[in-house]
Amino acid sequence: MQSTMNLLEQALQLNPPQYWHKKLNLNRNALHNAQQRGHISPAIAGALAEELGEDPSKWIVIAALESERDSACKTRMLKRLQQPHKGLMM
Repeated sequence: MQSTMNLLEQALQLNPPQYWHKKLNLNRNALHNAQQRGHISPAIAGALAEELGEDPSKWIVIAALESERDSACKTRMLKRLQQPHKGLMM
């Protein structure tokens, strides 16, 4: 399963954190704090995805699910995202 840490890693392979902070108008610690938490916010995920040519909607959903507490609903939605034919319908 893809995670927002994969998305962030992809972005950081292209440019350093300072570039992304300036490009997305983020606090200078935003990406560092996200790495410490293990996930990024849905808004940052969508913006990074857009800049990387990825589907922002998909990454917003992944980020939202990552920030949820563990529950049966979270598990169900994560499984659904892993199924290519039943993924997001937008």
